[in-house]
Amino acid sequence: MQTESALSVLGPRPMEISTVSNIGPDPAGKQRKSSLESPIMLLTGHQSAIYTMKFNPAGTIIASGSHDREIFLWNVHGDCKNYAVLKGHKNAVLDVQWSVDGSTIISASPDKTVRAWDVETGKQVKKMAEHSSFVNSCSAARRGPPLIVSGSDDGTAKLWDMRQRGAIQTFPDKYQITAVSFSDASDKIYTGGIDNDVKVWDLRRNEVTMTLQGHQDMITGMQLSPDGSYLLTNGMDCTLRIWDMRPYAPQNRCVKILEGHQHNFEKNLLKCGWSPDGSKVTAGSSDRMVYIWDTTSRRILYKLPGHNGSVNESVFHPGEPVIGSCSSDKQIYLGEI
Repeated sequence: MQTESALSVLGPRPMEISTVSNIGPDPAGKQRKSSLESPIMLLTGHQSAIYTMKFNPAGTIIASGSHDREIFLWNVHGDCKNYAVLKGHKNAVLDVQWSVDGSTIISASPDKTVRAWDVETGKQVKKMAEHSSFVNSCSAARRGPPLIVSGSDDGTAKLWDMRQRGAIQTFPDKYQITAVSFSDASDKIYTGGIDNDVKVWDLRRNEVTMTLQGHQDMITGMQLSPDGSYLLTNGMDCTLRIWDMRPYAPQNRCVKILEGHQHNFEKNLLKCGWSPDGSKVTAGSSDRMVYIWDTTSRRILYKLPGHNGSVNESVFHPGEPVIGSCSSDKQIYLGEI
């Protein structure tokens, strides 16, 4: 048969193409809520566990990082084609972040480097190689100069300026750092690690100005809320915590504790994230489910199945009711919620 041979030449199809092509009622007659081609899209192509994924600020591209050492770029719309592969890391990709303008991807790896990639060309534009051990996490400043912070098993967080060579500041901690983030004004960084505490570092004074205690086990992920007021952290104590980071917040800054998701012996650095309006949060879980909580009531709104391995990161689309999730099962799901 003609089509059979054509298919075998092409090799396996990169995507499960769905039959629904546009918004409007799906075959069951339900009104569609997003511009995804189908209410659930499955993205396959990575050769190994996927540890991290992020939508670009415009919501048109996904970057995913995997144990296969590669960063894949995927179209969000149409058949979600994997249209570019960024190669260069010598070990797994544990974290990816987009620059605010969406032109650059930052990635962190156990190969001891943080790298920056030009999204247009797919080329590596900067290699930051001053950590002496695994780099677990990276974050890009929301405003001001193009700053990056990275956190490493060498017990330091490092501050990088994309326009300069070498780290411009190093923040030494006694313990491995597994999660980092900038404050909203980009004048502070937050670090979390295996000592269970969140530390707030003042960039001008180069010191810890506040320590947030509450997690009973290692912090595996953190993200600042869209409005910059709250910090969400995911801990191996199987809690998500929301911390009030506003300047004059009360002494006990932990305002919410959310539970339900799981961590297990794999000790993957499970991430967490906010919805664009701050009304919901989501987290990866080792029980193969995607969890979504209502931040006001602290209730679990959704517990989404589908993955066959630990869900390492789940993220909200910046503009539509869509959630993306990536897993140790080498797959990415996009689903309407």
